[in-house]
Amino acid sequence: MNIAQRLTTLSLLLAACGASAADRPLLQEGKQSLYQRVLTTPGCQLSNTAAGAPDRALPAFSRFYVYERSTLGSTEWLKVGPDSYGQSSGWLPASCTVEWKMQLSLAFTNPANRDRLLFFKDRTTLEKILDTADPASLVTPLRGALQQNGSASGVLAQEPEYFVDMQKEFYLLPVLSGEEVMTEQGFRTRILNVASVSKADSASASNPAGSAQNITSQLKEFSAAVVFVIDSTISMDPYIDRTREVISRIYQRIEKENLGKQVKFGLVAFRSNTDAVPGLEYTSRMYADPNAVQDGADFMARVSGLRQARVSSSSFDEDAFAGVMHAIDEVDWSQFGARYIVLVTDAGAIEGDNPLSKTGLNAEQVRIEAAKPGAAIYTLHLKTPAGSRNHAKAESQYRTLSTYGGTNTSLYYPVNAGDVNAFGNMVDALATAITTQVKAAYMGEDAIGSALNAETDSDTRKLLDDAALIGHAMRLAYLGEKTGTQAPPVFQAWISDRDLLRQNLPTTEVRVLMTKSQLSDLSDVLRQVLDAANEGLISPQEMFNRLRSVAATMGADPNKLKQSDNLQLAELGLLGEYLEDLPYQSEVLNLDEETWKSWDGLAQERFIRNLATKLRHYQRYNADVDRWVSLAEGSDARDSVYPVPLEMMP
Repeated sequence: MNIAQRLTTLSLLLAACGASAADRPLLQEGKQSLYQRVLTTPGCQLSNTAAGAPDRALPAFSRFYVYERSTLGSTEWLKVGPDSYGQSSGWLPASCTVEWKMQLSLAFTNPANRDRLLFFKDRTTLEKILDTADPASLVTPLRGALQQNGSASGVLAQEPEYFVDMQKEFYLLPVLSGEEVMTEQGFRTRILNVASVSKADSASASNPAGSAQNITSQLKEFSAAVVFVIDSTISMDPYIDRTREVISRIYQRIEKENLGKQVKFGLVAFRSNTDAVPGLEYTSRMYADPNAVQDGADFMARVSGLRQARVSSSSFDEDAFAGVMHAIDEVDWSQFGARYIVLVTDAGAIEGDNPLSKTGLNAEQVRIEAAKPGAAIYTLHLKTPAGSRNHAKAESQYRTLSTYGGTNTSLYYPVNAGDVNAFGNMVDALATAITTQVKAAYMGEDAIGSALNAETDSDTRKLLDDAALIGHAMRLAYLGEKTGTQAPPVFQAWISDRDLLRQNLPTTEVRVLMTKSQLSDLSDVLRQVLDAANEGLISPQEMFNRLRSVAATMGADPNKLKQSDNLQLAELGLLGEYLEDLPYQSEVLNLDEETWKSWDGLAQERFIRNLATKLRHYQRYNADVDRWVSLAEGSDARDSVYPVPLEMMP
């Protein structure tokens, strides 16, 4: 720590010592940095004094920090503020609030290939379903009653028919508590106590799904963008030409059927790092933006100059992630209801920790970024003989990249031997399937099911079936946005994070709501862990000594640090208390010295690379100003939160 940093730390400590306890919220029991927080329930009213007359009603699910507790008669009152920086809003009766110890919230997955999630009044009802060998015998009558009567015994609500996309409209589905259990069918699932409430909206409340006539009208505006992201390095000309040929034919059909406004194509080409090989000309380049393309002739003119590179890259892997991120970041996807990226390559992708990487991201992180605009990534992997040694690694990368989170469907398709005709058939089938789905939506027809029933090989048939499912998911997301679909109006309830019948399918994804200071602290500490881990590659026995030193400088109890020679990182106190109590496993927190020493060099290197890419991803979160959310009116901007996907936590 340099002199300037020491002076800054000293001034902060002096300021903290001079602040009164009333300037800070109460700490949670047994915690040193986590403050007490509550959520307001519907009808909660703020008073100027404890037991005073109600002053104003509060929106449900406002998040408040607790500064003082007082019991008057039989009623407990809470002095609350909108943030942790000393602001006071007034007093609330504790009875109209719910403690929120962990800032965890859930996001619905797309219900295209599963049943709608049920919110149960009691945990026992849900447990009974999960504990039976035939859950359908209990679930089917409940769904029948919901469909016929709009209600069912023990069920408070069900998930909306259309997808509620947190990326476009933030909503809170807070986790109050949770426990992992094993179902009778042999799946690990979490039973979660959650809270949910939507803003009052008479129109959506009385007709949440919208009328059939309104839905048909909405779907007439449904459109699709398909952006090809093509490897344009040496050997790729035949595939580039075949892609152009297919899109030209598709555009002829589109224009013949007057679907020019409904289906647009784009194209991004990628190569590798131009600092390493300047002759490559570019790492990634947009040849055709679907928002700018007027028609088929315009598209063909824009991509006419695309040719394979004249020089070889510095490695067999190319910067495919740079090409995909170019499409994600530079295309205005909001103009389209269905959003597709089609990656075409014969090589693996440069990993985020490689100095040649332009993005600093790995496959999982690029997939998470694609979920923000709701884009599905298809990968057509050309398994040419020249890349035989690279195929296994590339397949692993692209299977991760092309898992569509909305339905947990893999959109990875190998093209054996890199056969140009087989590739052309797959591109033709995919483009035709998407166009057919958009036409069906425009005509008010049912687009669910395979778009083409012609005789095809098994790989192409799978692609068509997957395209039908993803198309259905895209429509549910589009209709959810257009009809203003909201989370169900229920307060506390019990849910399963897996489908009750198809228990391999997730119903929700976890978001950790982190403040700017928490994200900054997390980045700083992980950087310390990363530095120690890098030293550990040279001298593994020194890694945890270094971490103990870091923990001591951060105020950890020195007696605790001496209690064991095999402490886990969680026990060192290096990572914030907001991580330690999460009901999910952490690779970093569970790492102990003996395990680290038992790993070979490759395992240690993999651990370090994973940390490094997550650190780079946190920089994107910090800069993503549109997705920082205030959880209470008038709160300090430093207490705004970012919904970090659980898989991006250490």
